[in-house]
Amino acid sequence: MATILTSIDPTTQKTIGSYQAFTRDEVQNAIERAQQTFRYWKHTQFHDRAKVLIDIATKLRDNKDMLARLAASEMGKPVGQGMAEVEKCAVTLEYYAMHGAAFLADETIEMGVSKSYVTFRPLGVVLAIMPWNFPYWQVFRAFAPTIMAGNVMLLKHASNVSGCALAIQQVLKDAGHADLMQTLLIPGADILPLIDHEAIAAVTLTGSTEAGKQVAAVAGRNLKKAVLELGGSDAYVVLADADVDAAATICVAGRTLNSGQSCIAAKRFIVAREVIKAFEVAMVQKMNALKFGDPKDHKTGIGPLARLDLRDELHRQVLKSVEMGAQVLCGGFIPEGVGAYYPPTVLTKVTNDMPAYDEELFGPVAAIITVDSERHAMELANDSIYGLGGCILSADSTKAEHLAVTAMDAGSCFVNDFVRSDARLPFGGIKQSGYGRELGKFGIREFVNIKSVYVK
Repeated sequence: MATILTSIDPTTQKTIGSYQAFTRDEVQNAIERAQQTFRYWKHTQFHDRAKVLIDIATKLRDNKDMLARLAASEMGKPVGQGMAEVEKCAVTLEYYAMHGAAFLADETIEMGVSKSYVTFRPLGVVLAIMPWNFPYWQVFRAFAPTIMAGNVMLLKHASNVSGCALAIQQVLKDAGHADLMQTLLIPGADILPLIDHEAIAAVTLTGSTEAGKQVAAVAGRNLKKAVLELGGSDAYVVLADADVDAAATICVAGRTLNSGQSCIAAKRFIVAREVIKAFEVAMVQKMNALKFGDPKDHKTGIGPLARLDLRDELHRQVLKSVEMGAQVLCGGFIPEGVGAYYPPTVLTKVTNDMPAYDEELFGPVAAIITVDSERHAMELANDSIYGLGGCILSADSTKAEHLAVTAMDAGSCFVNDFVRSDARLPFGGIKQSGYGRELGKFGIREFVNIKSVYVK
């Protein structure tokens, strides 16, 4: 019997899409088409690749409203955030169209011979394994540099956003470039054997740490390059001299983007004792002020979580932390009615033996931890298996910058603003948040052969 992939609206719990998974022959055909496309695409000029990216950016903007509403239906993203996500994808395509050639320009190395230089050549077919939480951004932040570098891509998207995956495919088709990335509708169990396929040159994954370990193991035994962007439990450190109201605004924005379902969302709030009470009051006030409800309403700030099982797991983490001594300042309950909703929640008096301290909370739950010194704050910020991002909030930006550079263990460290990805900055983590980088100059050089050429 053929496998069926389903999409369920997290607001209504109704099935909104059923998709028959690809057969083995269909997967093989897609791989062969990708190989054929690579044979000519790797020889194209940078200006031709740039034009393709611009074409796709235009089609994305043409379909912005439809794409945002589809994401709201499939995984509950507030529609205003969905439109911003599509725009971010278009901007990133344009960024690599403008800068990709310079990032991959030959670099001369003086060695006293006729020529010696480093050149950057594409690897081949890149397999992209992408999650549901940013169904467009996760795909295009990998697609843009990969295609600009001369590679082609196969996409295995999360099964619950198969509609978004097919919509991306249609955007590429409408732009006239469908073969540069092909969507594979396959269940999760079929991913690891696919990495073994000789046609796959490299793999990029955004997902859980456990998924990253499995992908890394298979890629490693095949000696294939992998870039892994995995889980996070980002610490936001609020120093004693911080503007508490401004800090709370930044912390709430970082915690509640995409209804809190982001690897790089603010999750642990490490706050100086001198300002803890004022911070708690401000945090609760700002969390309660968010409009909570229908993701298709442009005024909504917090929609449902993507699935009921994710909502139930988040509530388990909250209840267990409360049983162990955490205090609920707001939220912390499952609302009545249909839908995978969980309200904005603030926990305080969190200690290192609780799930809210060291587990990733994938939803709008803030865990507040009190500290007595800056040194202790940085120790707790680093007391995590993760190292994706972090933030320091202080009136003294020079001091905060020094701590960000020298004392915070993370791939991205922001001062006085919430952590986010941007096409201009390399993005990725350390420790169990993964390895490799996406975006910026470093991201486009991940999936190339850095080739030395010497001519005497």
